[in-house]
Amino acid sequence: MLEGSCHCGDARWTVEGDPGPATACNCTLCRRYGALWAYDYEGERIHIHGQTTAYARRGKADPALEIRFCPTCGCVICWRGLRVGPDGRRRIAVNLRLAPPDAVADLPIDHFDGLDSFDDLPRDGRCVRDLWF
Repeated sequence: MLEGSCHCGDARWTVEGDPGPATACNCTLCRRYGALWAYDYEGERIHIHGQTTAYARRGKADPALEIRFCPTCGCVICWRGLRVGPDGRRRIAVNLRLAPPDAVADLPIDHFDGLDSFDDLPRDGRCVRDLWF
């Protein structure tokens, strides 16, 4: 199990099993937060613990997701889809930057163009370690 927590420890997450690659997104939110994401579905392999506060994009008539953060220290914990899929599941992604560095250092990084094309970009061979150390 992989675990991460905010700076003060009041909010945390767990991922059961292999978290898969880390995703770096360049959208207007992710590039500001500097988050690296691991995806799954709420209440399945990903669990959020402790109190969080939500932010959904202002000025957007029908936002697709909300950012959840610790109300005490402000660390970004996860994003959570605002719509349930046809299968009744809700997408969620946790911020891998809240995990101990050694636990995620070797995860490959996938790049997602959330700013322009909404396409996955080719892997460039880097892993989390290359961004942190």
